[in-house]
Amino acid sequence: MALREINFDGIIGPSHNYAGLSFGNLASTRNAGQVSQPRAAALQGLDKMRANLALGLVQGVFVPLSRPNRDWLASLGTTYEECEQPLAAAAMSASAMWAANAATVSPAPDTRDGRTHLTVANLRTMPHRSHEWPGTLAQLRVAFGNDRHFAVHDPVPPAFGDEGAANHMRIASKHDEPGLELFVYGVAGGAFPARQHLQASKAIARLHGLDPERALFVEQSEAAIAAGAFHNDVVAVANENVLFAHELAFADRSKVVAFCEERLSSFELVEVPAAEVPIGDAIASYLFNAQLVTPPDGEMTLVAPSEARETPTVWSWIERHIAGNGPIRRVEVVDVRQSMANGGGPACLRLRVVADPETVDPRFIVDDAKLDRLSEVVRQDWPVEIDNADLQRPALVSDVERARSALLEELDLTDLS
Repeated sequence: MALREINFDGIIGPSHNYAGLSFGNLASTRNAGQVSQPRAAALQGLDKMRANLALGLVQGVFVPLSRPNRDWLASLGTTYEECEQPLAAAAMSASAMWAANAATVSPAPDTRDGRTHLTVANLRTMPHRSHEWPGTLAQLRVAFGNDRHFAVHDPVPPAFGDEGAANHMRIASKHDEPGLELFVYGVAGGAFPARQHLQASKAIARLHGLDPERALFVEQSEAAIAAGAFHNDVVAVANENVLFAHELAFADRSKVVAFCEERLSSFELVEVPAAEVPIGDAIASYLFNAQLVTPPDGEMTLVAPSEARETPTVWSWIERHIAGNGPIRRVEVVDVRQSMANGGGPACLRLRVVADPETVDPRFIVDDAKLDRLSEVVRQDWPVEIDNADLQRPALVSDVERARSALLEELDLTDLS
């Protein structure tokens, strides 16, 4: 098998709006009530995928979930037309676009049975995300339905919060070689909740059949959570043998470094000092919520949001690193402002899966021609704007439901409807 890293990006759904539902996510809170632009948002996401293809990466997609989630509301004894506005906003949320929270993934080289394991995240901390997992699980079981190569697990019981790959990193010499898996959990964060539970991370490691000597459970620093790093991927990201992290990312930095250095001779830490990039600047710019990738030419590349270029301390650090002899050799800037305004950068939008692309359902793999067709669906069917005051307007609901149906038809995925 030819194992490759595949980035599966969530297509930004037609119900994309700014309801400010994510407590602890500073951008989400700051932009609550603003008018969103779902069409522009989805096109920005598709353009990011196109840029990844231009780098020579393998690109996949996940489709938006059915919104509003009428089944969830029925379980609460109400309907979308009759429910209170906060419930309507939660039922209409397009937050499944952030595919980094879809699941935790352990590639075949790391697992006992030699299959790639995926555990869908329960996302129980936030009401608007807590009802995503059934739709996400159904999609994962179609995309990765080849039981010879994949095992897709139900969520960890909701007593223990799990928010997926946003709190998980993998260090390996190459993607297709056995690696080290780092699970980052939270304990406290000032006024903000810690979303990843230690017991959830331990359960996933057991379910995936990982070698206990090659899995590390590390606490995210309280300072990072309190500053607005609601997930680990806001302050740290890994790619192959490189861990790229802010100085304040972990409660016990030395534990992380020692674990990786002892087990992987090629390990490299790229650490950004707080004196050079204050943690507030790192979070506001989503420096670490960039995609760190290795294209076929071997030049490790940081796919960063345009906000990183607009933040002086961050861009100065990037320029110094690229000019030096560090492992990150190139930076590509992408515009995902609509996602950023709701608290999700380039890395939030994608789930990384190391697998042979030939073993994945081909309907989820894209090329430029397929992205062109998806872009045309978005231009024709996605709402141009959504004002939160209009979320329960019947015409908007009809537009959102029709737009998703058109996308499923284009991808031949109507079995997910």
